[in-house]
Amino acid sequence: MTARRQEAWLLAAALLIGGMAFVLARANMGVSDAGTARELLLVVLGAVLTHLGIRRFAPHADPILLPTVVLLNLLGLVMIHRLDVAEAARAARQGAAIPSPTFASQTAWTLLGMSIALAVLVLMRDHRQLQRYTYTSMVAGLALLLMPLLPVVGTTVNGARLWVRVGTHSFQPGEFAKFALAVFFAGFLVLKRDSLAGIRVRVWRLGWPRPRDLGPILVSWLLSVAILVFERDLGMSLLFFGMFIVLLYMATGQRTWLVLGGVLFVIGSALAWMAFWHVRIRFDIWLDPFAYADTQGYQIVQSLYGLASGGMFGTGLGAGFPYIVPFAKSDFILAAMGEELGFVGLAAIIMLYAIIVERGLRIGMRVRDPFGQLLASGLVVVLGLQTFIVAGGVTRLIPLTGLTTPFLSAGGSSLVVNWCIVGVLLRMSDAANRVRVTP
Repeated sequence: MTARRQEAWLLAAALLIGGMAFVLARANMGVSDAGTARELLLVVLGAVLTHLGIRRFAPHADPILLPTVVLLNLLGLVMIHRLDVAEAARAARQGAAIPSPTFASQTAWTLLGMSIALAVLVLMRDHRQLQRYTYTSMVAGLALLLMPLLPVVGTTVNGARLWVRVGTHSFQPGEFAKFALAVFFAGFLVLKRDSLAGIRVRVWRLGWPRPRDLGPILVSWLLSVAILVFERDLGMSLLFFGMFIVLLYMATGQRTWLVLGGVLFVIGSALAWMAFWHVRIRFDIWLDPFAYADTQGYQIVQSLYGLASGGMFGTGLGAGFPYIVPFAKSDFILAAMGEELGFVGLAAIIMLYAIIVERGLRIGMRVRDPFGQLLASGLVVVLGLQTFIVAGGVTRLIPLTGLTTPFLSAGGSSLVVNWCIVGVLLRMSDAANRVRVTP
């Protein structure tokens, strides 16, 4: 079976599962309107056109990546629609104004994301073109990270200054920054990997680099602390620093960088806990959420109750009460999934993310150029680390951070950037596999 035929069958299975989930949720909720069904069919059409575009422009691309991402995206749309209906019903019972549904806008963002992934395949014929923009990506990434701090356009939401508002529209520039910084880190580490891998002193069976080689890790640490201080964005700070440390280890193969990264992380966390109230309260809620059940801990407590009521197999799509959790469409969509799909369903969703990470790392190993290897690894590390941070926060493994779940959560910025990442990975896998099959 050819790769594209395998992709077609897997995509058909993903669309079938997504369609069945949509029908089941609507049946349990007693919804029969045709508007959302038509919008979901547009997403199905977009997925099919994306597959056809891969056949035309990247015939040797990885066959598993697209169906996995489409399935996650469809499940997210189904849950967002289910929460829209619940919110409208609750508003009607209370005699309040019915809020605007998120499903329509999320559908539009999904179609835009698929279009951007196709545009990447058409316009970027070689991923090595991105290496030319190593330092341009650094400037762009830093500018995007700092943009929410600008007066007038910068907006604070739920205590974190992450958003930029232009007129009636807003977006989260940090989501775009993670792609730009992944390009910069990959290009920078290709140039500096020899000096960073150099061992001068051995202490405790670990090789330690020269003091002057510590500059990059210290700069990235200071920048992540600055993000935490000025934007109060614990999630992006952790994501940014974690991505750099993992790529630094991959580029050099030296465990020393992991140890240094861990030490700096502990130091930064301790300083932030002592200096900033918003960090301290998040740690306190993490340690004992039920002590704050009526105030700042209400969200995580309701999430834990929802996961507990879901049990092993869940209440069924459309049959639970996930809308009780604040921000269930964005920050806590995994809690909503866990309540209605149960531990088994949530484990399956986590496995889908594991598949994406595995395919991305496989692509990184098959690409022959060092820049491509680090870029593919960096992009999937971003997705995997972001998923871990979100899942850890929802299940109380780590403190809450406020990141969104890739492909599942409501939010246009995240969805568009993640689809762009998929397009780049598909282009890279096509190049790697084409080299291998060419005689």
